[in-house]
Amino acid sequence: MGTFRPYSGRITLVGLLILVTAGLGVVNPVLIQVVFDQALFPESGGPDLGLLWVLAGVMAGVTVVTGGLGIVQTYWTNLVGQRVMRDLRDTLYRHLQSLSLGFFTDTRTGEIQSRVANDVGGVQRVVTNTVSDVLSNCVILISTVVAMLVLSWELTVVAVASAPVFFLISRVVGAKRRAIAAEAQRSTAEMTAITQETLSISGIMLAKLFGRQNREIDRFHHENQRLSDLIIRQQMTGQSFFTLMQLFFSVSPVAIYLLAGYLLVGAGGLSPISAGTVVAFTTLQSRLYFPIGRLLEVSVELQSSLALFERIFGYLDIEPEIVDEPGAIELEPAMVRGAVSFDSVRVNYSAHRAARQQNWQESGPGVIPADDPNPQQWALDGVSFKIRPGQLAAFVGPSGAGKTTISYLIPRLYDATEGSISIDGIDVRQIRQASLAGLTGYVTQESYLFHASIRENLLYGNPRATSEELAQAARAAYIHERIMEFPEGYDTVVGERGYRLSGGERQRLAIARVILHQPRILILDEATSALDTASERYVQSALEPLMRGRTTVAIAHRLSTIMAADVIYVIDHGRVVEEGSHPELLARGGLYAHLYEEQFEGGEVECYCEDGVVMSDGEIVVAEPAAALST
Repeated sequence: MGTFRPYSGRITLVGLLILVTAGLGVVNPVLIQVVFDQALFPESGGPDLGLLWVLAGVMAGVTVVTGGLGIVQTYWTNLVGQRVMRDLRDTLYRHLQSLSLGFFTDTRTGEIQSRVANDVGGVQRVVTNTVSDVLSNCVILISTVVAMLVLSWELTVVAVASAPVFFLISRVVGAKRRAIAAEAQRSTAEMTAITQETLSISGIMLAKLFGRQNREIDRFHHENQRLSDLIIRQQMTGQSFFTLMQLFFSVSPVAIYLLAGYLLVGAGGLSPISAGTVVAFTTLQSRLYFPIGRLLEVSVELQSSLALFERIFGYLDIEPEIVDEPGAIELEPAMVRGAVSFDSVRVNYSAHRAARQQNWQESGPGVIPADDPNPQQWALDGVSFKIRPGQLAAFVGPSGAGKTTISYLIPRLYDATEGSISIDGIDVRQIRQASLAGLTGYVTQESYLFHASIRENLLYGNPRATSEELAQAARAAYIHERIMEFPEGYDTVVGERGYRLSGGERQRLAIARVILHQPRILILDEATSALDTASERYVQSALEPLMRGRTTVAIAHRLSTIMAADVIYVIDHGRVVEEGSHPELLARGGLYAHLYEEQFEGGEVECYCEDGVVMSDGEIVVAEPAAALST
C-alpha cells in the first residue's frame, strides 16, 4: 500500500466519485416503482402525465450526471493507476541499479528483463483498475441490497442466498490460477532469456558459426509451446465455474417471478406487493448480479496477480550487499594522490553467493544456484601490497589466479570478505560509492558501447563535456581521425555493443571515454589482449596519455605489455607469490620467469625506448620515461 500513499488525495477523490455514482445508480430502479404505481397505474384514475414527466426528467438527469461522473472517475482512476505503475517500475529499476555486480553475474539478463517488463506489465490491470473495481462494486452491491430490502425482504433473501457459495468457490479457483500464473511467468522469463541470449550479436554469430540455428529454433519453440499451454490452462481454470455462475444468474430471475406471483396475491401469509415493486426489484436484481460476478472475477484475478507481485517484490526485498557506510565521505579527485593498498584481503565468492541466496524469495531459471561446487574456495587469500601514487603496477599470473578480482575490489564492484582496501589510507568502504566511481576509470578487454552515437557513448564518461573536449579526448586516444572519416562523424551510430566498429576502434573509444572521465586511478584489465598487432599499437599509444600522472593497475596475460611496469605482482591461487621489476623477477627464476619462458619460448626479447615509448621487437609496449631494458 506504500506505493499508493503519495496519491492518497486523488484516491480519496476517486472514492467519493465512486460513492456518488454508485449511489445514483440505485435511484432510477427505485423510481421505476414510483413510475408504475403512481404515474402509470395509480390506484385512483388514469395515468398522471405531469408526475410521469417529472419522473422521466429526473431519471434522464440522473443518467446524464452518472455518465459524466463516470468519465471523470475513469480519468482519475487511470491517472492514479499509471502513476503507481510508473513509480513501481522506477523503484524496481532503481533498486536493481543498487545491487552488486555479483547479483548480475549470478542472474540471467533475460530473467531480469522479464521481471522488469513482463511481471510489472502483468500487474498493470490490477493496479490500475482493481481498487476502483472493488470499491465501486462493493458500493453498488451494498446500495442495491439495501434498496432491495426496502422493496421486499423475501425476494432479497432468494436473490442473494447463493452468493456466499460462489465466493467460496472463487477462492479455490483463484488459488489454482495463482499457481499456474507463477509457472507461466517463469516460462515467460525463460523465453525472454532465450531470446536475449540467442538474438544478441554474440549469440546469433555463435549460432551461425556452429550451425546451431535449428537447435535454437527448437529451444524457443519448446518454451513457446509450454508457455502457450500454461496460458490456456490459466484461462480455462475456473471457466466452468464462471459459466455456472452466469447460468445461475440468468436463471435466478425465474425464482423471483415465481415467488413474486405468490406475493402479488398475498398467498401463504406473505406480505402482498405491487406490480411496480416486482418490476423495480427485477431491475435491481440485474444490477445486483453484475457486481457479484465482477467481485468474483476480481478475486480470481487478484490471486493470479499475487504470483507476479511475489516475483516483483522478490527482487525488491533483496538487500544491496554494497552500500555507503554511515558517515561515508566524499573525495574530490583533485585531492586524491592515488595510493592504493591491500591489507590481508581475502575474498570468497561462495560466501557472498550464499548470503545473497538467503535474501531471495524464490528460485527460478537463471537465478542463484542453491549449491556451490566449491564452497570453501578463496578467490584471494591474504593478499597485501601497496602501490604508490603515479605508479604503474602490473598483476600477472595463470588464469583464475585472482587478478581480475583485485581489479574489482578497488572500485567496490565487490567487497572483500576479510581485510581492507584503501585509497590514500582511507578504507574504500568509508568512501561514498558515487565519489569512488569518480576516482576510478576502468578499461576492460571488451569494452561495452551502447547502441547510440559516438558522441553519446563518449558523453557517458562526462555528460558536461563540450564538443571540443570530446575531440581532444578522441585525439588523445588516436581515434579522432577515424571518427571524422565516417559520413556522420561523431553522430555515427556504433550499433549493438559497438559491432559496427573494429575491436581496436571500440577499445580506443572506450579509452577516450575514460579520458573524459578524468580518473585518479586507472584500471586496465587485459585492455589489449584481444587485439591484433596493429590495433594494439594504436591502443597502447592511446593509453600513454591516459596513464601519465595516474596510478595504474594493469592486469595482463601478455608479459610484453607490462615489462616496463614500476612493480609487477605475480598472483597464483589467490596469493601474491612474487613481486618486483621485470629484470628482478626474471633473475629469481620463479613463476614469472616460467610464464615468460612459456610465452617467448626461451627466446631473448630486446626492449628499448623510442621517443619515450618502450618498444619490444619493434612493437609499442608501454609509454615510460626514457630508459633501456635488456633481458
